[in-house]
Amino acid sequence: MPRITKEDKARNRQNILEAAGRMFRSQGIDTVGIAELMKEAGLTHGGFYNHFASKNDLAVEVCGASFAASLGGLARTIEDGPGPAGSPLQRVVAGYLSTAHRDAPDGGCPSASLVTDAGRHGEAVQSAYAEGVEGYLTGFTAEFLREAKEKGHDLDPAEARHRAIRLLSEMVGALMLARAVCHVEPELSDEILQTGRSHAHD
Repeated sequence: MPRITKEDKARNRQNILEAAGRMFRSQGIDTVGIAELMKEAGLTHGGFYNHFASKNDLAVEVCGASFAASLGGLARTIEDGPGPAGSPLQRVVAGYLSTAHRDAPDGGCPSASLVTDAGRHGEAVQSAYAEGVEGYLTGFTAEFLREAKEKGHDLDPAEARHRAIRLLSEMVGALMLARAVCHVEPELSDEILQTGRSHAHD
């Protein structure tokens, strides 16, 4: 039997992380079994513990990696600045509350897809989730302050953070509601998204 190289082991670990990222976000952490997960990753069941001490440890890494990817997208949007499609925050809201994002939780932002899992799991998962949330709040707060300065307004940093918390809460709540009803009441789901896009960043 050929010996597994360090490169092979790293690739296998990454495959597990990517499979778990998709499955945890679309099905929930508790719903996904290790055997099912390893099959999705194209690996044998017994190999899991060569890479992770437990499913909870894997969940911590998945939460962190998923938020890192989403926050990278946020940073790029903000860096691009205003454009024909609106301000950076308007474009963030439009993308977050889009039908495409609603219909693809397995590849979407963990702020909505892992919110209930974070509340049920231990401190390590909650800490990873909280760090991701703080990343969004930091980015939103900075952008609110930038927008105010550009318009010649004096916005208190504490008020900017309050606006950031409200915006993220509205985005996550609207997306969760839209996903919860999309299969039985698609028109209602679309209406929730549309209303969220129209009013989240007034």
